[in-house]
Amino acid sequence: MPLPSIIAIDGPVASGKTSVGKRLADRLGYLFFDTGAMYRAVTYLALRDLGAVSDTAAVAALAWRSHVDVRPAAAGDGRDYTVLAGEPSEDVTWAIRAPEVEASVSPVAAIPEVRHCLTEQMRRVGRRGQVVMVGRDIGTVVLPEADLKIFLTASVETRAQRRFQETQARGEARDYDEILANLRERDQIDTLRTVAPLRPAPGAVTLDTTGLDLPGVVQELEALVLARS
Repeated sequence: MPLPSIIAIDGPVASGKTSVGKRLADRLGYLFFDTGAMYRAVTYLALRDLGAVSDTAAVAALAWRSHVDVRPAAAGDGRDYTVLAGEPSEDVTWAIRAPEVEASVSPVAAIPEVRHCLTEQMRRVGRRGQVVMVGRDIGTVVLPEADLKIFLTASVETRAQRRFQETQARGEARDYDEILANLRERDQIDTLRTVAPLRPAPGAVTLDTTGLDLPGVVQELEALVLARS
């Protein structure tokens, strides 16, 4: 049997989805697609153009009229992909990682019209096959037909420490306690929202990464992929 063509990886913030998904895609020769980048891009545009994300109707309208695209990395600066957004299109790959974007992305992602708008774009990419897609609702909503569905999780303290180390590596001055509080708030928003709440998809394999390092998680996922072939 061939390898799974569509691999969906879901999980809470900082559970390792992006890091392990990228490495898994590289090893398989698949497209890596972090769907959270699309929500971050819309959040960035809303903060820039609207000044806030509190007007949900305005944010939804902005999402429908804004072009967001995710492409292979176009610069050797450590990015996993290139995110283009706005009209005219601009490279917002690093701008969407700003603390103010991170603090506002979960409320934006909870807006039903924003989710509807971006879900259709995600499906078109995923259904081409040979793709590793990571997000919050890939296996439950975006691509429930995925050949392999994985749900990554870890303790919130472990996830906060990972995010803290990432920001330190980028030279950003952020406080661990601030990051921990932000993750707890985002977990609550993601799990309690009425549209596409964060949860394991039916048939998904759940993997707790609390005690695993990055190579260990990738090894576990590779074993899951090979077991499905």
